[in-house]
Amino acid sequence: MGPGALTAVPGRVLSFYVHVPFCASRCGYCDFNTYAPAQLPGMSVRDYVQAAHREIDQAARALSGDGRTVSTVFFGGGTPTMAADDELGGLLAHLRESFGLVPAAEITTEANPETLDERRLENLRAAGFNRLSLGMQSGDEQVLATLERRHSPGRAVQVASWAHRAGFDNVSLDLIYGAPGETMGQWRASLEAALGAAPEHVSAYGLIVEEGTAMARRIQHGRLPAPDEDLEADKYLLAESLLGGAGLVNYEISNWALPGREAAHNMAYWRGDDWWGIGPGAHSHIGVVRWWNVKHPRRYAAMLAEDVSPRAGHEILDEAIGHEETVMLRLRLREGLGLDELTGAERAPLAGLVGRGLVEITGERVRLTLAGRLFGDAVTREVLG
Repeated sequence: MGPGALTAVPGRVLSFYVHVPFCASRCGYCDFNTYAPAQLPGMSVRDYVQAAHREIDQAARALSGDGRTVSTVFFGGGTPTMAADDELGGLLAHLRESFGLVPAAEITTEANPETLDERRLENLRAAGFNRLSLGMQSGDEQVLATLERRHSPGRAVQVASWAHRAGFDNVSLDLIYGAPGETMGQWRASLEAALGAAPEHVSAYGLIVEEGTAMARRIQHGRLPAPDEDLEADKYLLAESLLGGAGLVNYEISNWALPGREAAHNMAYWRGDDWWGIGPGAHSHIGVVRWWNVKHPRRYAAMLAEDVSPRAGHEILDEAIGHEETVMLRLRLREGLGLDELTGAERAPLAGLVGRGLVEITGERVRLTLAGRLFGDAVTREVLG
C-alpha cells in the first residue's frame, strides 16, 4: 500500500472500532472471531489490551496530519466487558488523547448482561462511555438455552434499568428471532420484555445458521429443527408492529430507534465513511483502501510487540465496487438512495419493483417498503442487475 493511499476523503466521518475477542464461552450460533479463555492458554485480556494500545499508536502515526477528530467509537466483540473497566477506559482515553473526540461523540460498548452490575456501569459511564449495547437475544429461557446463552431471561432488562440510572441515555438491546423451535408467542414475549426496559434502540436480527458452528451441526444431526423462513418473516412483521407502536422507528432493516438515537457508528458504516478497526480480525476503511488484521490474537499481539502492522491483507476500492456497495448499503436505510446515484440501467427495474410493492419513490429518492425489507437482498440484486 503506497504512502498516500490513506488520504482522507473530505467530509467523511472518522470512527474507531475496537474488537475485544474474548467471551466467557462461545454460543452455539456464533461464528465471530472470538475465543473462550481456555482457547488462549497463556494469553490474558490484559495482554491483548497492551497490543491494542500499540495499534492505536500505529493508527496515530498513519493518520498524522489527517486533521479529523473522532465522531464515534464502538467497542465490540466478543464481550468487551470481559476486560476490566480501567482497561476499557484506558483504551478510550488513548484514542481521545491521540485523535480527539468531537463534542457529544457517540461512545458505545457492547456487553453481555451477566458481565455487568451497577458499579461497573457507573465506572464505564465515568470513563466516557455514553451508549450501551446489550446482548439480550431473547427473553425466553428455552430460547436462550437453544442459543447457548448464559444469562437468565430477565437479566438484560435489569441491566438496562441500571444503565439508565448510571446516566446512559442511549441503551440498545440486541434480539435474535428465528431460533430453532421458537414460537410466535415466545418471540412476542421477548419483544414485550425488551420494550419493558424502555430502550432507546433495538436491533432485531433473523438467525442465520452459519456453516461450521455448533448449532449447524446440531441441525444437521437432527437434534434441532431447521429455522422456518416463512415464520421468520412473520416475526419480523411482528417486530415492526410492536417496536413501531412503542415509538421506535425502523431506520435500517434490522434496527429501530427513538428519533435521534440511531446508532451513529453503524450509520458511518452504512454511509461509507472512514473507520479504523483495532484488534485481531478487525476491518478498516480509509479513503479508497480497505484492510483487515490477522485473526488470531496471539499472532496479532506478537506482530505489534515488534511494531509491525498486524494487517493481513488489503484492497483498493475501485469506482465500480464503491458504487455497488453504496447501492447495497443505502437501500437498507430508511433514508434510501438518491435516484441520481443509480445508472440508467439500474433505474430500469424500479417501475416493476414499485408495482410489486417492494420499493417506493418519493421525490428523488427510492426506499424499500415494509414488504421490500423482507426481500432487501433480492431487491438490491435486481437493481444492480
